[in-house]
Amino acid sequence: MKHLAKKSVLLLALASLSFAASAHRGWMLPSTSFVEKEEAWVTIDGAVSEGLFEFDHVPLRMDGVTVTGPDGITALAQGAVLGKLRSTLDLRLPQDGTYRIAMVSNNVMGSYKVGGETKRFRGTEQSVAKEIPAGATDIQQSTTHTRMETFVSANKLSNGALKPSGQGLELVPVTHPNDLRAGEPAKFRFQLDGKPLANFPFSMVPAGVKYRGTINEIRLSTDAKGEASFTLPAPNRYWLSAKYPVDQGKGPGEPGSRRYAYSATFEILPE
Repeated sequence: MKHLAKKSVLLLALASLSFAASAHRGWMLPSTSFVEKEEAWVTIDGAVSEGLFEFDHVPLRMDGVTVTGPDGITALAQGAVLGKLRSTLDLRLPQDGTYRIAMVSNNVMGSYKVGGETKRFRGTEQSVAKEIPAGATDIQQSTTHTRMETFVSANKLSNGALKPSGQGLELVPVTHPNDLRAGEPAKFRFQLDGKPLANFPFSMVPAGVKYRGTINEIRLSTDAKGEASFTLPAPNRYWLSAKYPVDQGKGPGEPGSRRYAYSATFEILPE
């Protein structure tokens, strides 16, 4: 009976989490953030899940994942395996230094009229441009630019892969993303299309939500220069997320509007 009572309390606690805690999240998680081997490999798991870093919903399709190496060159990753609940990507790290693993997408949704009939569409910027026929009227569309990232270093830290693209919502890790230790200071910068985002909120959630019964979300914000300086929390794996504009609500948004979403996974180690 005590076991059942404790289980009931845990279920009630989980059920009482905010919508943000129960929403499905997409993420990529490396097997480690730092590899110390002569022939370095890392495995990346990808999923869309309700429980953070749990395989409980659908796999993340990783066909479009790119890898930027220590030399700053970006290439399309090959060999992702799509499973029932997760995708897996084994990456060889041939150069010593830091790698950025990213998935960037532009998704468009909207509607148009042809002959008085309303047609709806959803796709990428490239596919939508081909889908809307000549002569269409009342064209309304909104675009969501999404960037998902993680970082891995082989044998040493480097900065060649950390240079921002200047497109969309990006995090610029002033403190190296593979050199994060609990209790130490860290600084991150956020920018939109290359320009700093002042007073911009973002959050970090540690792994292990289902074992705590609380989300333990850490809310932070940038200063007037678009930088956030803070003390790193307890050792764990963390999911960082941000969106612009901050209040996005539901639905496609205003005609011609653009929305941006950023997320990344980090590993904070003990001191």
